[in-house]
Amino acid sequence: MTNNPFRLDGKVALVTGSALGIGASIATALAAAGADVACHGKDDPGEATMDAVRKLGRRAIGMAADLADRAAHTELVRRTTAELGRIDILVNNAGLIRRAPAVEYSDEDWDLLIEVNLTSAFRLSRLAGKQMLEQGSGKIVNIASLLAFQGGILVPAYAASKGGIAQLTKALANEWAAKGINVNAIAPGYIATDNTAALRADEGRSRQILERIPAARWGEPSDIAGAALFLCAEASKYVHGHVLVVDGGWMSR
Repeated sequence: MTNNPFRLDGKVALVTGSALGIGASIATALAAAGADVACHGKDDPGEATMDAVRKLGRRAIGMAADLADRAAHTELVRRTTAELGRIDILVNNAGLIRRAPAVEYSDEDWDLLIEVNLTSAFRLSRLAGKQMLEQGSGKIVNIASLLAFQGGILVPAYAASKGGIAQLTKALANEWAAKGINVNAIAPGYIATDNTAALRADEGRSRQILERIPAARWGEPSDIAGAALFLCAEASKYVHGHVLVVDGGWMSR
């Protein structure tokens, strides 16, 4: 282990959904630790995040791509390696949520969420994993959710996709742990992002959520960044197939 097992000097990371929110915080934290970062957003390639990475003295590229388009997965990994030289870290953070009662949930929304939240994570991991296997090292961090453990309310596709992320994490870890690749996940609790805007706007539901969180506040995207840095760094070299809950104590209540 190096003198500072949390440093990422010389490493290259691809962080999906890093134009804002949790992904932007993770990308910036990795850059602060020394990594060059490939940023991504659906419509915005992550200009603000790239600026933050460059101000930290690291290289950054940005890519706009819809992860529902499977051709985009190949292009993200191709450009990362072509422009930054390699890929050492993949953070599968991008995700969508759609809320509706199960009997009204459309096939279109179901298919979209499974494609973006789960299938893209597998395909990107497969593409990046091939290169990581060739170099004998790599870190993959998937962003799961508390709904990997709970069913949630009015979010059947989201809950199913995040449960799938937890199991995908374990399956890949079982296969790749002995080959120098760490595959783990983070399950954020209730974080103040665009995905939770509807919940925070619902006075009654927001109050119920806050009353259950021992930390007595909604999480911030920055609360996830430290956990991500740990799982991307040498400090976690013996951590495999773990789903790290970062929830202000919600699951312990």
